[in-house]
Amino acid sequence: MDRIPQELALDILSRLPIPSLVQSKSVCQDWRTLTHDQLLVNKHFKQMVENDPSFILQIMGYSIQNQLYFGDLSSDRNDGNVTMIAKKLTIPPLLNFHLVSSCNGLLLLRATHPSFELCIYNPFTRDYIELPKLSHHDGVRGFGFDPTTKKYKVVEISYKRTTPFTFSHRVVRFGMRRSHQTETSSSSLIESEVHILTVGSPTWRNLGCFPFRFMWQKSQVLVNRKLHWRTTTNLIMSFDLATEQFKEVPRPDVITSNSDRRFHELVILRGCLSAVSFDGNNQELEIWVMKEYAVKDSWVKQFNIGAYVPKIFQSNYQCHSSSNSRFYLPKNCIQVLCLLRNGGILLQYGNKAIVFYDSRCRTFQDIQVTFEGISSCFTAVAHVASLNSTDTFVDA
Repeated sequence: MDRIPQELALDILSRLPIPSLVQSKSVCQDWRTLTHDQLLVNKHFKQMVENDPSFILQIMGYSIQNQLYFGDLSSDRNDGNVTMIAKKLTIPPLLNFHLVSSCNGLLLLRATHPSFELCIYNPFTRDYIELPKLSHHDGVRGFGFDPTTKKYKVVEISYKRTTPFTFSHRVVRFGMRRSHQTETSSSSLIESEVHILTVGSPTWRNLGCFPFRFMWQKSQVLVNRKLHWRTTTNLIMSFDLATEQFKEVPRPDVITSNSDRRFHELVILRGCLSAVSFDGNNQELEIWVMKEYAVKDSWVKQFNIGAYVPKIFQSNYQCHSSSNSRFYLPKNCIQVLCLLRNGGILLQYGNKAIVFYDSRCRTFQDIQVTFEGISSCFTAVAHVASLNSTDTFVDA
C-alpha cells in the first residue's frame, strides 16, 4: 500500500461510505493515519454534497435501541428507482442513547448515563467525548460549527414556568425588535432559557432568556451557518453560531400567525431553507423553498404532495385506498427527508417506511431498506447527514 501516492489514496478513500472508511483503518498504519487527515475529511464531504444525501438511522425498540446505521442511498437518473442499504455503525460504549443531530459527520448523542447526558461521537475515528452536564432536560438542542472560532457549539434551549412579571424583567433581546417581545411575553407563562457550550470548554454559558418557545424537530436545520427552529407562534427563528444571537427569518406570506395554515416542519432541501405546511382542504403537504436566504420574496411553493399510504400501513390497517390515508397517517407522522438529484422527494412515514415521491409523475415508490443484522421491518428515526458550509473539519 505504501506504493500508492498519497493524493491517489486520499481520492480513493474519499469515495467510500463511512462504514467502509472506518474499516479501511485496519488495512495498514498509513491508511489509519489518513483517516485522521483533514484533507480526507474535506474531500469526503465534498463527495457527499455532489451525490444524494446520506442518512444516519437509529433503530428504535427496547432490545435494539442502541444501534446506529449509515444509510447509503442511490437514485437512478434514468428510471427514477431509489434504493438504500443500511450498514451498521460501531457505537460508543453507552448504556442507552438517542441521536439528536449531526454536523460534518460528527454525531450529537443524548445518553442515559449517571455521569453525563450528551456526547459527541466521530464515526470516522470511533472517538467520542462526554460533554458537561446541564441541569435542564425539557427543551430543544442544536449542534453546529462556528466558522469564526473554528469550534463546534451545542445549543440547549430549556423551558420553565414563570410569571409574566418575572419574564418581562429577564428577557435578553438578542437583537430582536421590541414588538416581537411584547407580542409573546405578555401571554406566555413559559420562559425559554438559552445555554451554549463551545466543545472543549468545561462549562456551559448562560445566554439569558428568550421570549419564544420552539417546536421540537426530528432533524436540525443548519443553513448559512445558522440553526433554525419554528416557534409556537408560527415564526421562523435563526440562531447565528458566530454572533450567538437570534433573528427572525421571513416566512412565506401564506403562513401567518393568525391563519389556520401552519408549519408542519422546517427542512433543508439542497442547501436551501424550506418549510413544510399542510393544506387541510386538499389533504396535501406543501413544500416552500427559500431560494435566496433571508429574502422574503424568494419563497417559492415548489412541491404539492398528495395523500399516500405505504404498503406496511396498508397491511396493518387493512387500508387499500389512499383516500383513507388521513385517518391512519396524520400529518405529524410524515417527515420530509431530502431532495434527490433526480428531482424526487424522500419521505418517512411513521418511522416505519421510507418513500420516494416522483414530483414529475406524482407517483410514490416504497423504498426497500436492507439492514445488516436485522429484518427489513423496522422502526427508525432518519437523520439527514448534516453538512456545514465550510471547508474546515475539527476532530471531536
